Amino acid sequence: MRVASLLLCLALLPPLGSAQEAPADAVHPRVRVVTTAGSFVIELDQGRAPRTVEAFLKYVKSGFYSGLIFHRVVAGFIAQAGGYDKDMKPKAVTENIVNESGNGLANLRGTVALARTTEPHSGTSQFYVNLADNIDLNPRPTRWGYAVFGRVTEGMEVVDDIGHRPTAGGGPFDRNVPVEPIVIERIELLE
Repeated sequence: MRVASLLLCLALLPPLGSAQEAPADAVHPRVRVVTTAGSFVIELDQGRAPRTVEAFLKYVKSGFYSGLIFHRVVAGFIAQAGGYDKDMKPKAVTENIVNESGNGLANLRGTVALARTTEPHSGTSQFYVNLADNIDLNPRPTRWGYAVFGRVTEGMEVVDDIGHRPTAGGGPFDRNVPVEPIVIERIELLE
């Protein structure tokens, strides 16, 4: 019975060779993230992560991200933002987003994914950019992963610079907070 269930799960997953290829009819809006460290562009994959992209764009259009910081930066791993202001106060969010980690997109260098707690459907406004291939963040047949919903198409050097900034403890975190705040001035929809 377990083998049959596992085979069914594997059959429903997209082929590994096309894991990063988007469906031909997918819509790919782009946003520019303007920070005090520079700017970068994210292409969103609405075809593979429709609920996540819809929620993210709702935050973008409302100006939610302006004034928030990159509050967790781990060199060679991720740069995370979207939850805290310069005073390390959390910003109020709306409802949780259903986890779309089984969408065939992988946590590879330059991809953008929805941050969450250990609860699979707890993601809201926080996102991270993968600074390396982080395959351990992908879903497995026995557990949820972290939903990738876009990729950096311009300005990865800015994200890499953010990933190499000195960090320390700050606010509710005992480590990984950039010593000099990296503030999101705005995220703007390009198309």
